[in-house]
Amino acid sequence: MATKKTSKKAVKAAKPAAAKKAPAKKAASVAKKAELDCTDNLAIEIPAEPAKKPAAKKAAAKKDAAKKPAAPKTEAPVAPKTPVAPEAPAKAEAAPAKKEAAPKKSRVTFSVRAEVGSKVFVAGDFNGWDPTAKQLVDKNGTGLFSGCLSLDKGRYEYKFVINGDWYADPECADWTQNDMGTLNSVKVVD
Repeated sequence: MATKKTSKKAVKAAKPAAAKKAPAKKAASVAKKAELDCTDNLAIEIPAEPAKKPAAKKAAAKKDAAKKPAAPKTEAPVAPKTPVAPEAPAKAEAAPAKKEAAPKKSRVTFSVRAEVGSKVFVAGDFNGWDPTAKQLVDKNGTGLFSGCLSLDKGRYEYKFVINGDWYADPECADWTQNDMGTLNSVKVVD
């Protein structure tokens, strides 16, 4: 009877290959045992299949895609076109539209004599009788205060306010009585 002698080296070399498989089996049995022994209400996931390699995942995805029927291709929805009105032929004879001319404003100068250094204003129905809306200036320091306003055509009542007191224009020939029982100066702009 012939016996086969194996060296210790051959036995040691054979053991690592078997040992490699054993830890994987041992881990799976430990995981199943842990699932059974668990008294907490924790969910433990145990993989049903061993993890696939990336190349194997791609091949499986291609297989699944081949099994499914191809979905019909649809085109992106197109917004309906709005009809565009055809351009009207240009009229050579048409005259340009006439713009209504804005009423021309006239430059009106107001002036009055007062003491040098006074505060002088003009107020009237053109500025809502605001006593400080338009200040008049003594440019030369001679006591002649003047200022200009742009006014539309029409009739305007006004007064001068000198150091807080209201005065009619002494140089104006046209005056009218107001609701206060005093006189307002009148300026007509043509």
